[in-house]
Amino acid sequence: MAELVLEVQGLRVHRDGVAVVDDVSFRLAAESDTALVGPNGAGKSTLVAALLGLLPRQAGVVHLLGQPLGPQGQWPRAIRSQVAYLPQTLAVRGRFPLTVRDFVGFGFDPAGPGLPWRGGRRRRQAVDRALERTESLALAQRLISELSGGQWKRVQLAFCVVRPRRLLVLDEAQAGLDAPASEQFQQLLLELRRQEGWTVLQVSHDLDMVRRSCDQVLCLNRQLRCSGSPDHALSPQRLAELYGPGFVPYHHHHQPTPR
Repeated sequence: MAELVLEVQGLRVHRDGVAVVDDVSFRLAAESDTALVGPNGAGKSTLVAALLGLLPRQAGVVHLLGQPLGPQGQWPRAIRSQVAYLPQTLAVRGRFPLTVRDFVGFGFDPAGPGLPWRGGRRRRQAVDRALERTESLALAQRLISELSGGQWKRVQLAFCVVRPRRLLVLDEAQAGLDAPASEQFQQLLLELRRQEGWTVLQVSHDLDMVRRSCDQVLCLNRQLRCSGSPDHALSPQRLAELYGPGFVPYHHHHQPTPR
C-alpha cells in the first residue's frame, strides 16, 4: 500500500456560523496528483486553508506525514517545512521591493534565522539551482512586481523547489494565465513533480487539465460529493450533479500532457 502523505477525517469548517466544509474525509497517497473541483462558493479554498492550519476547524482530524495538526492549527517545524503552498494571489508581490532572488531565498528555510540575502553559499547555490530548473535564472535581479503572470508563476515554483518538499498545495495556481502560459506552467509542474516526488493537491476550474494530468479528483460542494479517477468523477452525470444540469465546461486548447 502506498504511503499516505495527507489524511483528512470528518473535517468541518464554519464561516459566520455556517458549515461551508462539512464532514469531509479523503486521503492523498505519496506522489499522487489530486484535483479539488467544484462550483464557486463550494468551500475549496476554505478547505485548503483549514488543512494548512490557516483557518480554524470546528471538527475533524488532519494528519500530514503521520503527524496530527494541532488544536490551534500548528504543525511541528520539521513537518511544516515539508509543505509548499501557492495561493491564488500573493499579497507580498505588490507590497515589498523584493527581487526574484530574495523571494526564492525565503523558501530555502522560512523558519530559520536571518534574511535570504544574508545566507551563506549553500543558500545562494540552492536559489540559483531552483531558478535554473524553472527557467527563471535570467529574472534573478528583477523585482517580483515587474514580472508577467507566467514569469511570476515560474518563480513561485522556484520558491517551492528551492528545498525538498513532500506536499505541494496549489489554489488556482493557473488563474489569470492565457492558454500557452497555462500549458507551460502545467508542463513544468509535471516535470518537477516527477523529479521531486511531490504529492500535489490543486484546486482547479480547468477540467481539461484535470482530466489530462491528475490521478484523483475530489468533487466538493460543501460536502465531498464524489471522488475517484478523472473518468469516474468528471463524467457528464457527476458534473451535472456537482455544478447543476446547465453546466457547460469551458474547453482550453492544450497540447496533450502525459500523466
